[in-house]
Amino acid sequence: MANKNNTKRKLVGLVSEESGNRTYYTKKNTMNTPDKLTLKKYDPILRKHVKYTETKKNLGRNEVKEKKN
Repeated sequence: MANKNNTKRKLVGLVSEESGNRTYYTKKNTMNTPDKLTLKKYDPILRKHVKYTETKKNLGRNEVKEKKN
């Protein structure tokens, strides 16, 4: 099967707000959802459900990048 590079879907990582670990990856359509994703998912380290926020896939660390004001 050929890989379609012309899709509008981007691969993003999801980082836990409580533990700071990036556990999940998902694809999102950037045209339909330009905002950051926030999902409630299971954190295996804390062993409970917490909020996960979107970050870039290719960050070198498992932390949410701070915004520059």
